[in-house]
Amino acid sequence: MRILFTGGSGKAGRHVIPWLAERGYRVLNADLVPLDGADNREVDLTDAGQVHDMMRSYADFDELDPGTGVPAFDALVHFAAVPRILLKPDNETFRINTLSTYNVIDAALRAGIRKIVFASSETTYGICFWDGEKRPDYLPVDEDHPTVPADSYAMSKVVNEATARSFQARSGADIYGLRINNVIEPHEYEANFPAYIADPSLRRRNIFAYIDVRDLAHAVDCCLRTDGLAYRVFNIANADTSVTLTTEEIHDRFYSGIPLRREMGAHETFYAIDSARDLLGFAPSHSWRGTLGTMI
Repeated sequence: MRILFTGGSGKAGRHVIPWLAERGYRVLNADLVPLDGADNREVDLTDAGQVHDMMRSYADFDELDPGTGVPAFDALVHFAAVPRILLKPDNETFRINTLSTYNVIDAALRAGIRKIVFASSETTYGICFWDGEKRPDYLPVDEDHPTVPADSYAMSKVVNEATARSFQARSGADIYGLRINNVIEPHEYEANFPAYIADPSLRRRNIFAYIDVRDLAHAVDCCLRTDGLAYRVFNIANADTSVTLTTEEIHDRFYSGIPLRREMGAHETFYAIDSARDLLGFAPSHSWRGTLGTMI
């Protein structure tokens, strides 16, 4: 498949693009900053003209050789965004994230692309960037949980989901949103997780969950290979929690009084990934426990 990937130079994308390329995908990275080792196009996604032009773009010079014109993209993966609050003014974060998402989905559909995967966020549930403490309505948190955030970044992601759903309704294309949990690179296990072991409260805002970048790449691949789901959003996380406490201990210490909707495994994630497993074949295989096993 020939993939247009926006935001591939970011923390997640710089791992996902090589992972996809190793499995035979031809990927063009559209970002303000190039990614080493990738085909790149520098583009401002808030500029609709630039976005529409990019949808009809060669990836590199080798695509000129057949003499058959610009090849079409088979799918769009949209990860580009201001990645959190406290980087830009709130209104600018909201503007960039919502306008760029509108532009890329609109241009992709007009270019005939029928598979779109876009990055949403764990923050849509409101917990991550809440002023003070906000606890879930119930556990585990699944895709039916209310999404009523109070920060500009999460608001932009909720709006993007509504935008994507509306584009799918009028186009009939497959558009899948990934509510991605806290993205972890392999080196961060040794760098950061000892602190989480010592103080589990550091993981409260992430619902004690995480997603290894390699498993995130696998989730994108699952989406690209799965057709016919129309519009869906999926929680994407690893299968276990990010602290040594058991789920029962986490519940008693941090979520007392919050109803559990089902029995849970001893270290099962509170960020439910059942839908991604059942509908996409998502099977995360990496865990911090294998890296830091002697500390558990």
